[in-house]
Amino acid sequence: MSSINRRFGAHTSIAGSLANSAQETIDLGCTAFQIFTRSPRMWNSAPLKLEQIEQLAQLRKEHDLAPLAVHASYLINLAAVAPDNHQKSVRAFRDEVERAVAVGADYLVFHPGNAKGQEIPDAIEILGKSFAEAVDGIAWNGLTVLLENTAGGGASLGRSFEELASIRAVIDTEVPNAPVAYCIDTCHLFAAGYDISTAEGLEETLAAIEATIGLDEVKVIHTNDSKAKLGSNVDRHENIGEGQIGLEAFRRIINHPALRDKPFILETPHDEDGTHRRNTEILKSLAQ
Repeated sequence: MSSINRRFGAHTSIAGSLANSAQETIDLGCTAFQIFTRSPRMWNSAPLKLEQIEQLAQLRKEHDLAPLAVHASYLINLAAVAPDNHQKSVRAFRDEVERAVAVGADYLVFHPGNAKGQEIPDAIEILGKSFAEAVDGIAWNGLTVLLENTAGGGASLGRSFEELASIRAVIDTEVPNAPVAYCIDTCHLFAAGYDISTAEGLEETLAAIEATIGLDEVKVIHTNDSKAKLGSNVDRHENIGEGQIGLEAFRRIINHPALRDKPFILETPHDEDGTHRRNTEILKSLAQ
């Protein structure tokens, strides 16, 4: 399979218009892409404009741009126990779901949250109930919510596949038939202690995924090298081939039979022009 047929992409900018993210994807020669529909570091959001939504949809149709993933705000913590943070997180998560549905996204990626001050099982139970509160009455319209694995720093949830499976199980109990699956970040995997830098380590990691959350349920792969060492629990993305994971590891990852048909979306450092052109070209060059 050539790189032309692969679903490669990057997190692109909506500055000026939603459609600019699609145009950037086209200019990069990619098909998959990820966006924010609002500032990821603010609680409030500006209304979406129908004209921009229509322009985005037209470009996606004309250029076969899929999947489109929306990344949720970094502020959201559905496991929060403090009333103010809980309420803000629930409102913001519902807003993210509604906005993702409005722009026709395939996926909404979100970080599971933080268990600070709690036992992990208790935090996961709160997360599930908060999720149910946030999506009550939602019309999903083809959107799937993706739980993203984390690097494991502090009290973050989702550092292991077992934790991700537990979170999914609680959500399934609270909201039966909720469209939930997973996004796996390569940098986060490595920082959490999964050694995907070697052929043996990659096979062990894939076996662990299959045994816990299921490889078929991994819908998007965030494709990032890691500045930090294996098991550091430090989330620092690096250009492909310039970090601790390494170029040959990414060649194995993107061409692995269990992964090659999945969308690979970059969140690497930007080039000087603000795009991910250099890293997308590297991904294409590695494709076999």
